[in-house]
Amino acid sequence: MSVRQAVAWCYRGGSISAEPRINERIRVPEVRLVGPSGEQVGIVPLAKALELAQEYDLDLVEVAANARPPVCKLMDYGKFKYESAMKAREARKNQAHTVIKEMKLRPKIDPHDYDTKKGHVVRFLKQGDKVKITIMFRGREQSRPELGYRLLQRLAEDVQELGFIESNPKQDGRNMIMVLGPHKKKTEAMAEAREAQAARKAERQGGSSDAAQAPEPAAEEAPVEQASADTSAENPEA
Repeated sequence: MSVRQAVAWCYRGGSISAEPRINERIRVPEVRLVGPSGEQVGIVPLAKALELAQEYDLDLVEVAANARPPVCKLMDYGKFKYESAMKAREARKNQAHTVIKEMKLRPKIDPHDYDTKKGHVVRFLKQGDKVKITIMFRGREQSRPELGYRLLQRLAEDVQELGFIESNPKQDGRNMIMVLGPHKKKTEAMAEAREAQAARKAERQGGSSDAAQAPEPAAEEAPVEQASADTSAENPEA
């Protein structure tokens, strides 16, 4: 099919499939065949390749359609598609997205509020995210930019074990901005979080099983001989 024919076919409502041709959909006189274990069988007629696929109870899959002759492989196509989908899903799961969090502070922030804001910055850095710190000046505070600069430096020193100054403090209108970058990459932070979650889950399950298997305490036996002696002392006529 030429490019012009393909375009016309798409306009008529068709679509070009990205999936490889398999089995009877392959329309060539001969193929370069690869065995189930990756061994090179060589160039064989299409009929012979289909016969081998039926003999192995596998599919004949065209893996290199542009080669001359096309390269085909014997495989379980359903299993191949499933494993490919799982790999793509895992890749998307581990894909790191750069996220910039923002935290706003005032130059004369209360100590308690500062500790709270710092806690948020620590959490963001542990997650592998960048943090944009904004100092907001109001009224006469704009004539004292050194207050904001000292506050930003203090915050950077308090979290230096988790992050570093990626963008130095700079004045932006009524605000002063600084960007902190995490020492750990996003993928590493995500992996550690998953490991910690798995460890907590295993610990909870282990605690539940230990409690279920714990034997009940044995009942204490009564001191029979001492009781008999006491009874004799209380009844001298016996």
